[in-house]
Amino acid sequence: MSLLLYKIIFLSILCTSSAISQDPSGEFCNKDTNFSSGGKLSTNIDKLLSELALKTPSTFFTTTSYGNNKDQVYGLAQCRGDINTQDCTSCIQDAAKQIRQRCPNQADARIWYDYCFLRYSNKSFTGEVDTSFGIIYYNTGNVTDSEVFNKKLGALMDQVRGEAVVAKNKGLGKGKSVLSPFVTVYGLVQCTRDLDEVSCAQCLAIAVSNFQTFCNDRKGCRVLYSSCYVRYELYPFFFPLDSSKTRASSVGKVVVYP
Repeated sequence: MSLLLYKIIFLSILCTSSAISQDPSGEFCNKDTNFSSGGKLSTNIDKLLSELALKTPSTFFTTTSYGNNKDQVYGLAQCRGDINTQDCTSCIQDAAKQIRQRCPNQADARIWYDYCFLRYSNKSFTGEVDTSFGIIYYNTGNVTDSEVFNKKLGALMDQVRGEAVVAKNKGLGKGKSVLSPFVTVYGLVQCTRDLDEVSCAQCLAIAVSNFQTFCNDRKGCRVLYSSCYVRYELYPFFFPLDSSKTRASSVGKVVVYP
């Protein structure tokens, strides 16, 4: 594919992404990989992003690379497994646009949304567990009966983590547990699909271990890593939604380095 055509495709993606774009849940721009704008590496990143945006919605997951030697760049994009193709397309297009705006001169960058995740790097990373940078969101409210809640939450997380490592589920596990007639806890986990079963289980175990440190007795928590995602809430957040429930809104955020 010619350079001109790649530029046209990438500009088209930027122009046709949703006019009402959601803000990302977070991004990571590795300042240790800064490069000068306008060079070959920058061009290769644009080519890579256009390919990720075009290919990901058909399978909800893509890994690819572009370029050679020191200008080679590697990329991965994945949508959350419970959403539809239209939402996947919109999310990946937003991610491809925003990651270049937020990390314009970094050769290693990642961006997280509720519905998708996208990253690229000048070093190959596929198949490796990456928990080197994490973002944690927690509900500022506390549960009333922590003993019952933590017991139910632990069992739910074990269940959905077990589902995620089954090959046919493509890294996704989700479910709910009734705490009382009026309270239900919902949980979802997902690994990037480049990980094998053991690596997926390892990443999820590390992510869930953050619950006790940062989200102990909280009504909700999200842990975002580059290789996996875990979340629980006392309202439905994955599809199909239970419209009879209400949604909490007050959250805090923690950025974690190892």
